[in-house]
Amino acid sequence: MSESTVVASGASRPLAALSSSLPRIAVRILGLMVVDAFAVYLFLLLAGDGIWFFAGAIAVVTIMVNVINLSERMYPLRWMSPAFTVIAMMVLYPLLFTVYTAFTNYSDGHLLSKVQSIKRITQDTYLPEGGSTYLWTGFRSDSGDILLWLTSVEGQSFLALPDEPLQEITGGEEGIGALDEDGIPQSIEGYTRMEMRDILPVLDSELALLEFGEPPQTFKISTIREAAQLQPIYAFDEDLNALIDQRDGVVYYADEEEGFFTSADGQSLNPGYQVTVGLANFTRLFNSPALRGPFVQVFIWTIVFAFLSVLLNFAMGLFLAIVLNDPIVKGRKFIRTLLILPYAIPGVLGILIWRGMLNPHLGVITTNLETLFGFAPPWFTDQWWAKTGIMMVNLWLGFPYMMLICSGALQSIPQDIYEAADVDGAGIWKKFWAITLPLLLVSVGPLLIAAFTFNFNNFTVIYTYNEGLPPIPGTPTPAGYTDILISYTYRLAFESGRGAQYSYAAAITIMIFLVVATITLFQYRFLGQWEEVSENV
Repeated sequence: MSESTVVASGASRPLAALSSSLPRIAVRILGLMVVDAFAVYLFLLLAGDGIWFFAGAIAVVTIMVNVINLSERMYPLRWMSPAFTVIAMMVLYPLLFTVYTAFTNYSDGHLLSKVQSIKRITQDTYLPEGGSTYLWTGFRSDSGDILLWLTSVEGQSFLALPDEPLQEITGGEEGIGALDEDGIPQSIEGYTRMEMRDILPVLDSELALLEFGEPPQTFKISTIREAAQLQPIYAFDEDLNALIDQRDGVVYYADEEEGFFTSADGQSLNPGYQVTVGLANFTRLFNSPALRGPFVQVFIWTIVFAFLSVLLNFAMGLFLAIVLNDPIVKGRKFIRTLLILPYAIPGVLGILIWRGMLNPHLGVITTNLETLFGFAPPWFTDQWWAKTGIMMVNLWLGFPYMMLICSGALQSIPQDIYEAADVDGAGIWKKFWAITLPLLLVSVGPLLIAAFTFNFNNFTVIYTYNEGLPPIPGTPTPAGYTDILISYTYRLAFESGRGAQYSYAAAITIMIFLVVATITLFQYRFLGQWEEVSENV
């Protein structure tokens, strides 16, 4: 074979590889173009409404996806980019948005951005002095365009289209169908008359937003029968950064600290808008009477509730796992299946069932206790019985999970360790404390920490059981004996009579996170000590 033949053959290989990969490259580029087009549209839509945080997140994620898919050095990450996108938008973004929200005034009355607030306020209209009012009848084309037939008080008739001047109709016009007894055509060429059943579903969502005619003679539908020469009440002046009332000339300046458009006499326009308030929410939290009142009591109960929940659930789950792991027990699979049932039932339903069974008048548990012992425990009105009831319910909900993970962990402990312990004369309790528990905690320890974190914020069982009641008397802020920090936060942020205060709730959430993170670090340190013990077993 000649040298030229070898060179030609070698040169054809890269070309062949390139030609075979071209379809894949084309599909990848086409996919990125679709993703980028959608992302750009969404970014412009959000930026146009002033929602910069979400728009920024969309931009960052889109750039990340493009870099991963266009860079050959990041080829291993290419197939993981969809997962990165989901993680970024479903996990990281809510976390970052929560932190961001804590430094804003995001709450009822301040849900919109400034741009959205201006759009909403300038939608309010009024009928100026000398403005005309007409009776209207709607006509819709096959493409969805709307035309109005307007009738004045004097009996004149007009055709009105969006962004076009009114056309006065004198009768017998081409394209106008036969008139009914009210002088309104049954049809117009290219349009079908809208009946009441067609108008009602779209009156507020579509028809009321349209403007007919040409400035300055523009008309909007004001009622189900009337259209009027309406004008916006407020107009935004960019130079003044203010809204001006066109009826009386009152100027409402933008208050960038409070997030309202406010006049000189203190009157504000609703809705307000979001602004950054710095550490105001944290300052309010630390200066709140809530911290000087029941906070310490609520915090202690939160720690006790989370600790006891994990301890009791783990103890019950481990006990059942050990018992059902013994071959002597007959029907183990059937018993284990029955014990898993509470885990399969939705938690809210399980709690409501327990509420019914503990009902002071009709509950099966309460009535039987009263029959047997002559005493009906006040499960919902006494703080200690309420806490006992919550622990019972949470034990019923949580022990199946602990039983499952303990059953699996027990299978991983080598049996020869127990055989060696038997040779050394170790008893049941000695083997449990020196072998089973240390080795078990190595496997399930992180899950116990996760369970503690979950119960630290277990809003569902607290609020569904008794809404944190009974109330603690004489507190400066509403609180209950069974409230934990998350339910107490809910009271402060959403039941304080000021509406939903999302930014304040976010600030409290961050503080709770710091508390939980600190406790978790100590727990991991404790778990490390158990691992050292297990290494010596």
